[in-house]
Amino acid sequence: MGDAIAKSVAGSTASRIEYEHRMHRVIEHIDKHLDQSLDLAQLAEVAHFSPFHFHRLFSAWMGETLGDYLRRRRVEIAAMRLASQPRLTILAAALSVGFGSAEAFTRAFNDQASTARVADHEISSQPRVETIMSVRLVDRKPASVVCLRHLGPYGESLSRFWQDVYYPWAVTHNLLGQPRYGISHDDPGITAPDQCRYDACAEVAPDFMPTGKAFKTTVPGGQYAVLDFKGTAATIGDPWNSLLRDWLPSSGLQLDARPCFEYYPKDASYDPKTGEFSCEICIPVVPL
Repeated sequence: MGDAIAKSVAGSTASRIEYEHRMHRVIEHIDKHLDQSLDLAQLAEVAHFSPFHFHRLFSAWMGETLGDYLRRRRVEIAAMRLASQPRLTILAAALSVGFGSAEAFTRAFNDQASTARVADHEISSQPRVETIMSVRLVDRKPASVVCLRHLGPYGESLSRFWQDVYYPWAVTHNLLGQPRYGISHDDPGITAPDQCRYDACAEVAPDFMPTGKAFKTTVPGGQYAVLDFKGTAATIGDPWNSLLRDWLPSSGLQLDARPCFEYYPKDASYDPKTGEFSCEICIPVVPL
C-alpha cells in the first residue's frame, strides 16, 4: 500500500513538473520574441498543448489571460529598459517590445499601473480559498444531442437562457427529463463577450429530427475527468479554474481537442429561488 501511494505521489510530481516545463518554454519564448507578433497557435505549439484549449490552460496556470500577460511583460521590459538606459527614447523602448508607438506604450503603462493598484488591494483584502477536489475519470460514449445556441456573455445570462429559451422549447418537443449538456465554445479571455457561443443541449435518439433554430450534433466519447459541482452561475468559475490549474497538471493527463462541457444528468437539481444547480464539470483528457 505504501509503495502504491509513493508511486502515485511520484507520478503526480512528475506530471506537474512536465506542465511547468512546458509553460516555462512558453514564457521563455514570449520574453525572447516580445518585439514580434505572437499568436495563440504558435504558442500552443511551443507548449505542445492543443490550440483548442491552450488559452484556458494558460489563464488557469498564470492567473491572467495570455493577452494580459503579453501586455504586462511588454510594459515591464520597456520600463526596465528606459530605467537602465537613460539615452533610450520612449519610442525606441516601445518599438523594441512590440508596441506600435510611444502613445500605445504610454497608455498600456498607465493601464498596467492602475490594474496593479487594484490587484494589490484585492489580494490584501481577500483570503485565499483552497478548493478540495474529488475528481474521477469516466469513459463516456458518444451522445447525440440537439442544441439551442446562446450568443453573448457567459454567467447569469446563461441561466436566463436555460429558463426563458431552452425550457419552453424542451417542453414543446417533449425533452424535459432528458440529460442535458452545456457546451462553451469560446474563451471569454479571448473572444468579445457579445460573440461568445454556448450551446444548451438535450440528449436525443440518433434519429431525432431538429426543427427551427435547433441543430443536432454529437458530443464526442472517450475519457473525461469529471468534477461534481453544486452552486450558482456566479460560483462555477472557481471549480473550473481549480480543475485546470490545480488538478490537471498533477494528473499525468492533458486536454485534447474535444470540447469541455457541463453535464446535467436526469437527476440534476435546480432551485429557481436561489439559482443553485448541480452538474458534472467534464474535461476531455488523454495521457500527457
